[in-house]
Amino acid sequence: MVREDKSTWKANYFLKLTELLDEYPRCFLVNVDNVGSKQMQQIRIALRGHAEVLMGKNTMMRKAIRSHLENNPALEKLLPHLKGNVGFVFTKGDLADIRTVISENRVAAPAKAGALAPLDVVVTARNTGLGPEKTSFFQALAIPTKIARGTIEILNDVKLIKMGDKVGASEATLLNMLGISPFTYGLSIEQVYDSGTVFSPELLDISEDDLRGRFMSGVTNVASISLAIGYPTVASVPHSIVNGFKNLLAIAAATDIEFKEAETVKEFLKDPSKFVVAAAAPTAAAPAAEAKAEEKKEESEEESDDDMGFGLFD
Repeated sequence: MVREDKSTWKANYFLKLTELLDEYPRCFLVNVDNVGSKQMQQIRIALRGHAEVLMGKNTMMRKAIRSHLENNPALEKLLPHLKGNVGFVFTKGDLADIRTVISENRVAAPAKAGALAPLDVVVTARNTGLGPEKTSFFQALAIPTKIARGTIEILNDVKLIKMGDKVGASEATLLNMLGISPFTYGLSIEQVYDSGTVFSPELLDISEDDLRGRFMSGVTNVASISLAIGYPTVASVPHSIVNGFKNLLAIAAATDIEFKEAETVKEFLKDPSKFVVAAAAPTAAAPAAEAKAEEKKEESEEESDDDMGFGLFD
């Protein structure tokens, strides 16, 4: 197989990137730090048929995008985010589903000295199985221990590394001795691009119920303000009507004014026991309906037992 020269390879890369930008309406901008070639191949296989992965140098990606801005000016929003070891995951499918596939393809990795910790590392209280000669490692890191049955036992949970700190040589050595691989590595989603809009991946966690709740909270606030200042709006008018009707009922109850809706209120005021009966009726109706249904069921069972499955002339 003849290997293409550098200029041809660059031209093909620019062409492929622009084709993907035209074909796919959305993509993830992902960070690929600490992701090996074998793991990348597994990620491509997992996404096959659902998404297209494309890596490259930032300078080449910027150049390809700038040359394509005439066809799609919105792509300019991606340029500020092309920093570090990043690439693209293009898709036409649901962004949340593709993100799930990406997040599932992570592998455990040991701590390496000098690496930035992506999360807090806590060493739990345990018997390490290590001999007393290793005590100096724990003393250097101020980890309380004791010797139990000839092995070192950690007495308390200890936060060994804080998120964002560099892993020291002592911490890395100790974690390797304990057989702990505290970090997992895979594609890390930096930004999401969808039809000209760039946003944080956290927005994908917002559900329809969250949006509905936020909207209704806003409607409630608008109604409250409108009622407080006496300015009618679509949100406040139903409350204004109900409040006005309550005022009419109150006036009718205190005067001789009569109208259909006020008759029930006046009846209850004259004889409060009617209100007790009316309130108790719905709760009493439910058990009665259940009892009636149970009786019908028992009757049907008795009839089936008497017939023994045979007709009168069988």
